[in-house]
Amino acid sequence: MSENRLGQVYAVLAFLFWGAIAPIYFKQVSSVEPLEVLIHRIFWSFIILIPLLFITKQVDIFKIIIKDVKKLKYLAFSTFFISLNWLVFIWAVANERIMETAFGYYINPLVSVFLGYVFFGERMTRYQNFAILIAFLAVLYQLISLGSLPLVSLTLALSFAFYGMIRKKINVGSIVGLFIETLILMPFALLGIYYLMINDKISFLNSSEYINIMLSLGGIITITPLLLFNGAATRMKLSTLGFFQYLGPTCAFLLAIFIYKEEFNSDKLITFSLIWLALVIFSLDSLNTKNKNKKSKESNS
Repeated sequence: MSENRLGQVYAVLAFLFWGAIAPIYFKQVSSVEPLEVLIHRIFWSFIILIPLLFITKQVDIFKIIIKDVKKLKYLAFSTFFISLNWLVFIWAVANERIMETAFGYYINPLVSVFLGYVFFGERMTRYQNFAILIAFLAVLYQLISLGSLPLVSLTLALSFAFYGMIRKKINVGSIVGLFIETLILMPFALLGIYYLMINDKISFLNSSEYINIMLSLGGIITITPLLLFNGAATRMKLSTLGFFQYLGPTCAFLLAIFIYKEEFNSDKLITFSLIWLALVIFSLDSLNTKNKNKKSKESNS
């Protein structure tokens, strides 16, 4: 199997994990307070990442970054956004709003392009502008039809877009970066455990053996797709990898309808249709730009 094909396999597995396995997993622990589920996700990820730093020989990189005050400041912000993203996702799955998470991750690439324009002055094509306008109309339609903003979707899209933007700016490896982020979160996680214990709200070791095991798997659920994604990113072009990202929210969308029987009425059909139209335009424009750049390089060489 070629490296590129292997990268595609890793990409499919990563996004299947994020879009299908993760929602199913968090559904299994939906009886537990979302805060405690988040704490377990942080704690067990931190525990798993310690040996991973040594296995991947990135301890020296960690030592360099931990002394870089500027990068640590940025990582503090990225920590806030990823923890917010995790908490909202956990809460949404537990409260039968998986479809809203899918909507949020469909919007995410369009939000990322817009943030690149706002914060980095990146040029947007006419079609990207059009795609973002359609996505805005989808959110506006949901506001009108439901009488409220899709806060879960917007929070997930914005938090992950800001997270990605910050991580791109500081260019820190995913394993080292996530380790530092969980390290920053550990004191808050321990405070959270203390709060749950003194208020007799902690579920771990006070629930069924199944729940205890599932909670302790929080780190694996977090780290596995990340490693698969890294394996894909190092073996294929990022522009190609970007097209695989729609697999995640599509899996979540199908899960919400066919497995968990979430309501999918005509208003939601219109909202998702607008988003799908925006993504088709966005994807075709990205493909067209990629081909133009390729031809330009060939002509200059």
